[in-house]
Formats: sequence, C-alpha cells, structure tokens
Amino acid sequence: MAWKTLDDMDLAGKRVLTRVDINVPMENGQVTDATRITRILPTITDILDKGGTPILLAHFGRPKGKPTPEMSLSLIQPDLEKALGRDVTFMERPSRDAIDALPANSVVLVENTRFSPMEEANDPKMAEFLASLGDVYCNDAFSAAHRAHASTEGVAHLLPSCAGRLMEAELRALEAALGDPNRPVVAVVGGAKVSTKLDLLSNLVEKVDILVIGGGMANTFLAAQGIDVGKSLCEHDLADTARAIADKAVTTGCEVLLPRDVVVAREFKAGAASEVVKTEDCPADAMILDAGPDSVAHICQAFERAKTLIWNGPLGAFEIPPFDTATNAAASYAAGLSRSGKLVSVAGGGDTVAALNKADASESFTYISTAGGAFLEWMEGKTLPGVAALG
Repeated sequence: MAWKTLDDMDLAGKRVLTRVDINVPMENGQVTDATRITRILPTITDILDKGGTPILLAHFGRPKGKPTPEMSLSLIQPDLEKALGRDVTFMERPSRDAIDALPANSVVLVENTRFSPMEEANDPKMAEFLASLGDVYCNDAFSAAHRAHASTEGVAHLLPSCAGRLMEAELRALEAALGDPNRPVVAVVGGAKVSTKLDLLSNLVEKVDILVIGGGMANTFLAAQGIDVGKSLCEHDLADTARAIADKAVTTGCEVLLPRDVVVAREFKAGAASEVVKTEDCPADAMILDAGPDSVAHICQAFERAKTLIWNGPLGAFEIPPFDTATNAAASYAAGLSRSGKLVSVAGGGDTVAALNKADASESFTYISTAGGAFLEWMEGKTLPGVAALG
C-alpha cells in the first residue's frame, strides 16, 4: 500500500502531532530500558530539522480510561529530555493556544492518551480534539498500529498524515520479508502454544517456502503425527488443527521442519539432568524442552538455502539453560549469514527479541521489531488500522 513519509511533507512552521511508543518498563520510578525512547529520536530530530514542532502523543501502561499518577508521562519526561539533549514541555491539558505560544523549536509531550476512555473507544470527539492541536499527523508507533484508537487511527483521517522514521523502517522491513521477498523464504515460529499462533501458521504456509516449527507448539504437531511426547507441554485437543495446517502446507508447497531429535528432562529447572533422543524415542516420564543438535543442523541447512528469514518465537525453553542451546545456535548461525549479506533476517515479538539478545544475535539481524501484537498481526496477513489510515 502507498503511504507518505516525512520526506513527503512540508513541515516548516507546522505543529506535527506525532504518535510514538514510549511505553517503557519502569521500576521504583526509574526507566529500566530506554530502547523505545532512543528509537523515536530520528523522527523527532527530523521534524525539528524541517522546521516543525513535534507534539508527542503516547500511552503508558493500562490506566483504563482514567488519570493514574503512576502512569503519567511526566515520569518519562526526564529520560526523554536526556535522550534528546533538550528541554521537553509537558502538557497535562494541551490546547492549541498554549502550543502556539511556545518557541518554534519546542518539543511537546502530551499526557497519557489512555487517561481518557475516548482514546481506546476511538471516539470521533477525541480525534477531533487531537487534530485541533496540530497541522500534520505523523505515526511513528508501529507497535500500536494494530489498535484502532483515537490517537493511532481516528486522527489520521483528519490531518495530512505520514509515517515517522521508525514506522517507515518497520514497514519497509516487513514488506521486504513478506510482501515481495527474495526467495526462498524461511520462517521460524516457536513458542509454547499452537492456539496463540493459528492464524500466523495458516498464513505463513501460503507465503513462505520453509516453515520451521519449534518450542512447545512443535510437540502438538509431533503428537498429531502419532508420536508420544511424554509429559511435554502439548495441546492434544488441537491435533486435527495441526494436521490441517500440515496438509495445507503440502498443498501450497511449503516444507515444514519439525524436530528430528529433542532434548528431554524429567524436571524443568536450570541445570536439570537432560539427554538427547530421537523425536520418536521420548520417554513416557520425560518432557521435551529443546530441539536437539541434529534438528539445529537441519534448520541451519535451511538457512543456507534461504534468501529471507522471518523469526518469531524460541525453539525451546530458552529462559533456562541448557534448554536455550538450540535457539542460541540457530540464531547465531542466522546472524552470521546476515552479517555476510547472504540473508535478509527480520525478527519480532517479545520472547523473540529476548531470545535473540540472549544469543548475542540481535545486532546482526537485518531488522528487529520491538512490536509484539502488531508484528504478529502483520505476519498473520491482517490489516493494521494505524497503517491503513496512512494510505
């Protein structure tokens, strides 16, 4: 789809309503990870360089439509000022007159949009109020683009609209991975449950050439083939669904890779005694907690054949050693191929980012999305309201 970027907009002397995601983790009043703040800096700087005034709209936490002091964006203001290297004007009750009275090179931070119940209801009155504060709308919050809220979708229809630099990078990366990718395309989908990724798996078998299924959801597919998975995490009631997805893959010509060997243990704890067995030899009293070395070698061979990789979810119980081995090894291999220019690699989702960081692979991937739900819905082939509104 066609959408405009900051390069398409005349921002000189304009008030630029800029939807960002600075929903950062905090402990004891301190920001513990400022990644989301640093990732919006290029957009803010660009607007200022073009003579515009950025008016930042954002949510923080889940205040459920009413003012909640511990979720005020004033708590984020100091970290935003530090990252920008300039003062930021915080407005609890913004007005166009107050904004117009500020110096031209100001940066404005508006209070948490979710303090009003009209935000999540996408109330036209709130969208109209927000639109009255600016001349141009810029959405730089891909991670909130799957929500049709007043600040992500409603206001976009009322002002000339464009994507910010982070949104632009995200959309280009995803288009390169799923829209018009260099083939073959490999997708790695892991995680605990098939039930949370049914739409994703069903869409991917139509879009990719090789689908690697790992984590707990692989157990459901193995059980659907009649393999005894012992005491492993497994959704036995989804056996028919798993078989239907596997059948669809045959029809579409998508090769599905399931574990050939697995790491099993009798207890789920760090350093638990474990062993590698063939998939069909899982002991009845054991749990499958990771893919084995033969499985990893098979996955890495698929990466070698590929031009594009999409990754969502770990291959095993990566939080607890030694069950992070398969994820670490496969991620490191993909990172090496990416560094050498042989592979375009795009990854996203909360657990995925954590797993790739743990494997020291993130920096070598072509693009890492910090968006959770929006990244998944895009991969599922769904229309994201916040993106569609920019078209």
